[in-house]
Amino acid sequence: MKTYGLVGKDIDYSFSRAYFADKFKRENIAAEYKNFDLEEINQFPIILQKESQISGLNVTIPYKQAIIPYLDKLSVDAENIGAVNTIKVEKDYTLTGHNTDFIGFQQSIKPFLKAHHKKALILGTGGASKAIAYALEDLGIDFRFVSRKADFGRLDYASINKEILQEFSIIVNCTPLGTFPAVEKHPPLAFKHINSSHLVYDLIYNPESTKLMDLALQQGATVSNGLKMLELQAEAAWNIWTS
Repeated sequence: MKTYGLVGKDIDYSFSRAYFADKFKRENIAAEYKNFDLEEINQFPIILQKESQISGLNVTIPYKQAIIPYLDKLSVDAENIGAVNTIKVEKDYTLTGHNTDFIGFQQSIKPFLKAHHKKALILGTGGASKAIAYALEDLGIDFRFVSRKADFGRLDYASINKEILQEFSIIVNCTPLGTFPAVEKHPPLAFKHINSSHLVYDLIYNPESTKLMDLALQQGATVSNGLKMLELQAEAAWNIWTS
């Protein structure tokens, strides 16, 4: 039986395992999906030694960048993004890193985009944020990264004032702030300056509506969580594994 799985840390909550288990059952696919919870990324080769039937893997926090040295090659998209969330085991058993996060994000945000959505703030600077930036660039949307400290063109949260929020009408949260169980947490934005022209997209999917989304919605913004993105990136990963 073919084996697929998720590489990450503290991933009991995993969307992927439940999603693919349901897919395999629904489509009568003879395969299994496992969580490979690693304390350190240097444990990754052990998976390959123990699991001889692995055909593909997903990669999540915090290893989307750290996994790259363990791979044989990268797709053009993964190389440009600098992060991997999908690994294909080739026929010669080499490992190719791909990134389907940008596909899932791009396809899921498109229905919400309006003519005035020309600039975006990306909250966070981890592996997921790189895929978001790549997708926005492909859509022709300018962006700035926001982190706790301003550095190399990045803004910090303290600098996100009324003028900046008037200029940047898309806000994408790539941080884990607000993820279950710490559902009261959220990025420290000046919500009083958010209005109906804003689109707030939170990559978090648990809870369904985050504190960030709730506060933005109260100001009239359009909001979305990351569930559709996850579904779309998972299907893109499956297409890569089975192509």
